[in-house]
Order: sequence, then C-alpha cells, then structure tokens
Amino acid sequence: MKTYLVTGGAGFIGSNFVIYMLGKYSDIKIVNFDKLTYAGNLENLKAIENNKNHIFVQGDICDKEVVENLFKVYDIDYVVNFAAESHVDRSIKEPEIFAKTNVLGTVNLLNVAKNAWETETGFKAGVKYLQVSTDEVYGSLGETGYFVEETPLDSHSPYSSSKAGADLMVKAYADTFKMPVNITRCSNNYGPFQFPEKLIPLLINNCLNHKDLPVYGDGLNIRDWLYVEDHCKAIDMVINNGRLGEVYNVGGHNERTNMQIVKTVIEYLHESVDKEISETLIKYVEDRKGHDKRYGIDPVKIKEELGWYPETTFEVGIKKTIQWNLDNKDWMNNVTSGQYQKYYDKMYEGK
Repeated sequence: MKTYLVTGGAGFIGSNFVIYMLGKYSDIKIVNFDKLTYAGNLENLKAIENNKNHIFVQGDICDKEVVENLFKVYDIDYVVNFAAESHVDRSIKEPEIFAKTNVLGTVNLLNVAKNAWETETGFKAGVKYLQVSTDEVYGSLGETGYFVEETPLDSHSPYSSSKAGADLMVKAYADTFKMPVNITRCSNNYGPFQFPEKLIPLLINNCLNHKDLPVYGDGLNIRDWLYVEDHCKAIDMVINNGRLGEVYNVGGHNERTNMQIVKTVIEYLHESVDKEISETLIKYVEDRKGHDKRYGIDPVKIKEELGWYPETTFEVGIKKTIQWNLDNKDWMNNVTSGQYQKYYDKMYEGK
C-alpha cells in the first residue's frame, strides 16, 4: 500500500484530489496535512471522513519537526504539495507571508523528503515529490501563442514569484541531489469547494445575495479554465508515469475573458434561479497591480506522453460548478461567515 502525503489537502484543489484518489484506489493511504487557515476547510472532506485510508493531520509545512515526524510515523512514498498561499490580492498586501509559506515551506518539505528517502546509492525506489504549481509563473502572453514547459519564468505578482521560487527550488533538488521530482503547472481551476476569494464562486455568491460583482479594469483579461477533476486526473498520471525531473503543463484550451465568465454566471442564475440577477450588478473596480493580460497553456506534452486530456468542456463544467454551489449553500454560508468575509470586506472597502 503506497502512502501519499498530501499537503494543503483541505483546500480547494487538494480536497478534490484526495476525494478523487480515494474514490479511484482502494490500496493507497493518504496522510492529509493542512494548516487550516482561512482557505482550508474540513467540511470539504466530509465525504471521506470515515474512510480508513484517510488520515488528517493539522500542521504547517514550515514546521520541520512535525513534517519529519509524519515521515517517521507513516513511511511516506509520495509527497504532493498543494499547500500554498494563493490569493494574488493578498500577496500584494502581505508578500512576506507568501515567501514564507510558498518558498520556505516547499524547501522544508523537499529537505525532509530528501533526508527520509536518500540512500547510499541514490534514492529509494518508487518515491516521488510532486510540486503543484501554476501557469502564472510564466508571466503574461500577448494576443497569440501559448505557454510551453520551456517558456522562461517571468512572474509578476508576489504570489506568482513565490511559486516560481518554489519551482526553482524543486528543480535544484532534482539537479543537485538527483531527487525524483515532477512539477505540474495548471491553468485556472474551477469546481466544487473553491474558496470564495476566487472569481467564479465569488460571482455566484454575490449574485445570489444581490451584491456588486467587482470586475478589474476593463474585464478583458483572459484566463484558461480547467475543471478541477480533470486537474486531479492529470496529477495522478504524472505521479505514476511522469518522467522524473520533468515539468508538465496542464491546461484546458478553454480561454475566456473575465467578462465572459461574469456574463455566463449571470445568465445561468438569471434563467434558473432569480430573474432579478442581471448585469446591473457588475461594478468595475481599479485594475489589480501587475495584472497579467492573458494566460494560455499548451498541454501537448502531457497529452502525448501520458495520454491526458481535459474531459470536461467549459460549457458543462461551469453548469456543474454553479449547480454545486446552489446545492451546497450551507457550505458557502459557513466559509463566508468567518475570517474570509472580514478579509473580503476589507479588500473591497470603498470600491
């Protein structure tokens, strides 16, 4: 039985990954390690709370002693690092938090894993460290072209720069110590359990409560959208069959402007839930500092090498996501009633 250490496994993508893996495999154990800050939520894990192959441990990836103990107690085979501060607006206000968690936390995980796995002749067979990264490390695209794995890193925000720094440390451990690693860089995810600081759940929640829909700048910034379960499938494939040391871009070829996303959510909710939800809720706000204009990923490498492809079209995925939020209003109310709501109100105060 292989044992996975999944960090950040109570967050959005992490919790979806844990649920996906335990649903697919009966012969694995997952040690789910999460600090449970404002974005981590044990409610995301209710579906597997009684699964004997799932062990939750609360803690910080920067805590060397605690991480070392996890390796001693559970004999970890794979590390999948989702743990990260990820809100770009927050990184602009508090960049040092992002540097600590995203860079130093990653280094701590790498070092503990290296010490646990290293032998006199190299590394134990069948172990791997996988870093879950983002397309934002590549910077911004023009009107044409796509990010490929060889695209130079050109991050612009404190968030993306901290993720780029973490990626470079993972690469350093592969190059210097020959540590078995992979890095995945995904486009914008959406789906169940996404924290309401992100665009799509924020839009859904605000529409349902007839609140303003804040749109940065002209609303024409473009992102490539990927349904979260498709991302989880890609990570699983890379863990099992990815060539050691390689980076794999994971994208959906689902490019949309922010305004297209806003209008899609409004249209669905207007037709299906509440006729009073309309485009009058849109409120343009001052553009984000260092706001990249366009992201677009070319996933040809992971398609050709591992056979992965995005199975969920945006038209299907966005409806599933909106409906999930409608069916889980208690979840949304619980996460928006606490620390995040205070932060959100402060962030958009006066806008």
